Amino acid sequence: MDRIWDLASKKAIAIFTKSSCCMCHSIKALFYELGANPSVYELDHDIYGMEMELALQILGCKPTIPTIFIGGEFIGSAKEVISLHVDGSLKQKLIHAKAIWL
Repeated sequence: MDRIWDLASKKAIAIFTKSSCCMCHSIKALFYELGANPSVYELDHDIYGMEMELALQILGCKPTIPTIFIGGEFIGSAKEVISLHVDGSLKQKLIHAKAIWL
């Protein structure tokens, strides 16, 4: 789990994904559309991917991918990100984390 927190704390946005996940692709596209450049960690291409996926399960991520951190804060899955986007607070979180500038 230390690896998850270490990676999540180094960048304004960290997304843990798998390359074959269509929802992961959609969430990455949303961040790019908002002008952010997230750090994307594809668990199926990482030698520690299985360990990180287990750590995400322990953290309470269901499903484990995509899992999103903004400003080092655990946000959750695609459902939580979409909810934040719909209510207008996602952009504010990105500004606060210095992931985007207006």
